[in-house]
Amino acid sequence: MNLKSIGIIYRKEFVDLIRDRRTLISMVLVPVLVMPLLILGMGYLTTSSVKKARSETPRIMLLGGEDSPRIMEVLRAREDVRWVPASPDFTNQISDKSLRAALEIPEGFDAALEAGEPASVRIYQHQGEMKSGFASRTLETVLREYRENVVTERLEARSVPRSVLEPFSIRRENVAAAAQVTGQILGGLLPYMVILLCMTGGMYPAMDLTAGEKERGTMETLLCSPVSRTSLVLGKFLMVLTAAVTTAVLSLGSLAVAFFIGTTASGGILKQAEGGGGLPLAVDPASVLGVFVMILPIAFFLAAAELALSLFARSFKEAQTYLTPLLFAVILPAVASMTPGIELNWKLAWVPVLNTSLASKEIMSGNWPWEFIVPIFLTNSLYAILALWAAVRLFHRESVIMRG
Repeated sequence: MNLKSIGIIYRKEFVDLIRDRRTLISMVLVPVLVMPLLILGMGYLTTSSVKKARSETPRIMLLGGEDSPRIMEVLRAREDVRWVPASPDFTNQISDKSLRAALEIPEGFDAALEAGEPASVRIYQHQGEMKSGFASRTLETVLREYRENVVTERLEARSVPRSVLEPFSIRRENVAAAAQVTGQILGGLLPYMVILLCMTGGMYPAMDLTAGEKERGTMETLLCSPVSRTSLVLGKFLMVLTAAVTTAVLSLGSLAVAFFIGTTASGGILKQAEGGGGLPLAVDPASVLGVFVMILPIAFFLAAAELALSLFARSFKEAQTYLTPLLFAVILPAVASMTPGIELNWKLAWVPVLNTSLASKEIMSGNWPWEFIVPIFLTNSLYAILALWAAVRLFHRESVIMRG
């Protein structure tokens, strides 16, 4: 192994790749411009759709209630609802979205309330349809307010204070630090995105430097150069790793800018509070750096694995077929780390990708479990070395390198 030869191969592959328009598109244009624009566009469309749905006056059908003038007076006084005459095919109209919901008042509703007997109303909706859901919540709000008024009247008639219904209050109070809240929200997402971007960022260069060389007929010329096979594969490996890390860094940087612009323009989406306060978010630069350091062995492993698998392919298209299962093998453990209830333990600490994602979630929360971090880093480094060793061994096999 010669460091000078490795550097020469690396520079040669780097120059070839940056001259390729497809590489610049996949490494620079897509992560820097396309992805943020796509996310901002989807966010804008989603926000616009929700605002439009909320501002719409829903068409709601009123069923029954002829013998209950009191509740009918309350319902018809609502100006944010457009009441529709009763029709027997109301379920079809709701399914067809020409009607948002229907409210059924049972016979003798007012009389039952006056007698203190239990009564129930029924709301018909199109479950899963946003506008129907808004209409149903409007009806629930109206009925809840009416129920509260009825309860208040009954208590006043018996000279009973309303506090008898609420002998004590319940109040939630956050005791977690801002970093811990951030870790729970972004801790699983950040490593998932970085790992996925490293995987996708290195796919095209890995295929181009192996199967692409075979298709162009330049692999034989390269093998005839006075450079050892080991130096050759290490130079190509470093190029794939560079492409993967560059794509991840550029993508996350542009997404961070897009996220900041989007939240600022929308008045701070993340400041919407459950109790009027706000989500105490804080990103610790040391935690972000720690996540990247933890993911480096995975990036090494993925670059070597992509290079080795692509070498088996006779063509660029065949290489894509070989790398697709690897993509799924990376995505599934990363997604599993975001599943509620899955916590880092010694059994999961040996599973590639999953262990890194779980450890990164803890780091983003401000918790640095060194008893897991060190073994996970060393284990993933071992996996990366084995993958690179396998790639080097494959480059020494004529049956693989000349497979065409």
